Amino acid sequence: MTNLEDKKEVRVGIADAAVVSTPDRLITLGLGSCVGIALYDKEKKIAGLVHIMLPDSTQFKNIVNPFKYADLGIEKLLSEMISLGCRKNNIICKIAGGASMFNFPDKKIISDVGKRNSLAVVEMLNKLSIPIIAEDTGGNKGRTMILESEDGAVTIKSIGSGLKRL
Repeated sequence: MTNLEDKKEVRVGIADAAVVSTPDRLITLGLGSCVGIALYDKEKKIAGLVHIMLPDSTQFKNIVNPFKYADLGIEKLLSEMISLGCRKNNIICKIAGGASMFNFPDKKIISDVGKRNSLAVVEMLNKLSIPIIAEDTGGNKGRTMILESEDGAVTIKSIGSGLKRL
C-alpha cells in the first residue's frame, strides 16, 4: 500500500502531456471536445496522458506544440514512454472526451470537432497498434480524467454523471 504523502498528482493542461511512474497519478481537467488519451505500460507501471485539442496537424504550418493534435501528440507521448523503457506491446490505452459541447440546429455551420477528435484518436491508436481497452466519449458534458500509475485505472468525473471507472 502506498503512503498517500508519497503520491504526487501531476496536472496535464490542454495541449499538454506528462509521464509518471508508480505511485503518482495524472489528471486532466476540461475535456469537452478535447480528448484525453491515457497510455499505460502494465509491466513497468508507467503512465502517460495527453490532452489533445484538434484531430490533425496537416492544415497548420510552423507547429510549435505537437500535443495539440491527435496525429502528433499520441506518437510523441508514446516515444517518451518508450524512451523510459516501456515496450510498445505492453501498452494499453483508455480514452475520454470528444463531447459535442455546442448544439447548433444546422450541423453544417460547425463541424463536430469532438467527434472528429475521437475518430482521429481511434485511427491513430489503430495505426500504432495500441489497443483501446476502455472509453468514455461523446455526449455533451465535460469530463475530468484521472490516471493511476499503480494499476492503470482511469476515473472519469463529469457533472451530472458522477464518477465512472474505466
